[in-house]
Amino acid sequence: MKKTTLAVVCALGTISTSSIAATQMADARSNGMGNTGVVSADYLLAPFHNPALGALHRDNDDVGILFPAFGLTAHDQDETIQTIDDAQDLYDRYGDFTGATPSDAAELNKFMDELEGNAPVAVTAGLNFAVAIPTRAVSVNLFGGGYTEVIAATMITPDKGDSADQVKQRYDESKFAMVAFGVTEVGLSFAKSFELGDQNIAFGISPKYQNLLTYSQVDFIDNFDLDDYDKSERSKTAFNVDLGMAWHSGPLRAGLAMKNLFAQEIETEVLDATIGRYTYELNPQATIGLGYAGEYLAASVDFDLTKQKRFKELNDDTQFLRFGVEGNAWGWAQLRAGYEMDLEDTLDDSITAGIGISPFDAVSFDIAGSYAGENQFGASANLAFTF
Repeated sequence: MKKTTLAVVCALGTISTSSIAATQMADARSNGMGNTGVVSADYLLAPFHNPALGALHRDNDDVGILFPAFGLTAHDQDETIQTIDDAQDLYDRYGDFTGATPSDAAELNKFMDELEGNAPVAVTAGLNFAVAIPTRAVSVNLFGGGYTEVIAATMITPDKGDSADQVKQRYDESKFAMVAFGVTEVGLSFAKSFELGDQNIAFGISPKYQNLLTYSQVDFIDNFDLDDYDKSERSKTAFNVDLGMAWHSGPLRAGLAMKNLFAQEIETEVLDATIGRYTYELNPQATIGLGYAGEYLAASVDFDLTKQKRFKELNDDTQFLRFGVEGNAWGWAQLRAGYEMDLEDTLDDSITAGIGISPFDAVSFDIAGSYAGENQFGASANLAFTF
């Protein structure tokens, strides 16, 4: 891991950075190709990458349905979740640890030593759906979905001694802190391709309704459960817009995608007297892409023109350069690979890979995975139907 991120919010600002999950877009094809998509996404997934791509479809494409697209990334560099589970199991073996043997006290103290100074845990999960009707007049796509980022950090009481009572006191006083941000959205995407001079350029727009949420929690280690991230919720609704354009000439493509044109902010709850309120920013994003979309081979490069901000109070910005390739076996199967790097050095570089199966050009199933170092991984899957 390279920096501290949002998890510092949880750890009283004393932990210096950790990872956030890089992949927010649940799209297995994109995830397998290094999370590219500005020029490489198909018309069904266009609203999630570049709304202009909705106009780039084949003449025999009538209807497309994506349901579901699911993605998950997890960063647990120090195996914190497993260590907490082991500590909880050992503690609960004695009820409240009264009467614990010296060997069990030493083992519990060892678990607490392992948790002290651990890098924060980050998990991101996303889910998307889409229904597309591409036409020459205008292509329309109903889409929706969202993602949630959950980050947790431990705050371990210093070692008090080796006796069972001292270890019990250390365990009882140790805490964890957890913060989460989520966004869900639903919208309509419109796209059309024009011939301007001798050039073919598609334009797209996606007005959408968004619901932004933050969650925060501070509790004792014995109560740790990652599923409890939503116990203190703050929410906000907003209207937003994505824009896109894509130049296309045969298999060659270039594009620009601008997402969330209207900046949004939402604050977290005050966790306790020692942890203040933090503000999460959903800022406008601009990304350019270059690519080749041939019958048997596709390649793409995406570059973020803007940094993605998160919490105002933290140095947790990201800005990605991404590469992806895809080999297509006569429209029946696909093999994908990619690489992404964060130019802000907040996140570790990640390698990605994926496969797709698309029999009879009527149904497609895609899966992808990513790896960014020990205990830093991601997985995603899509199921789509085209008629």
